[in-house]
Amino acid sequence: MMEKIVKDVGDIQSRLIDHRPVLQGEIRYFIREFEEKRAFRECRLLEKLNKMTSDTNEHDLPKCTENMHDKLCDALTRLEAANHMAQRIQQRELEAEESTHLQLCLERRKQDWEEFLKEQSRLKEEVDEEHAKAVGRLSAQYDEMKKDLAKYSSF
Repeated sequence: MMEKIVKDVGDIQSRLIDHRPVLQGEIRYFIREFEEKRAFRECRLLEKLNKMTSDTNEHDLPKCTENMHDKLCDALTRLEAANHMAQRIQQRELEAEESTHLQLCLERRKQDWEEFLKEQSRLKEEVDEEHAKAVGRLSAQYDEMKKDLAKYSSF
């Protein structure tokens, strides 16, 4: 019987001093309640997210896709126009550069032609001078020959 009393006293003491089993029960209850409420909140949140996603897919996505298509077509048209303008500007610059090159070549040819004409004029003057000297020498030679011939014809 003493054993039983000791056991009962031990049980009473453990209930009075050791609160772990009670606390564990309370903790389990709190966790269960928290998980149930949390699961309910999460379920509602997931339903809201699902509805929002469906609405977005049904309404906003087609509008955005259509707007994007329109804007991209407009941007493509503008880019093509800008590209065409850039090509025209490049062509004009190339033509201007070629024209400038042709002008430079034409100017150089004119200068070369003028120098050629000056050189020809100078050479003509030299030839004319040489010719005049040769004519003068030949005239002097023929005059001498006439004199010599006149001396001999008097015999």
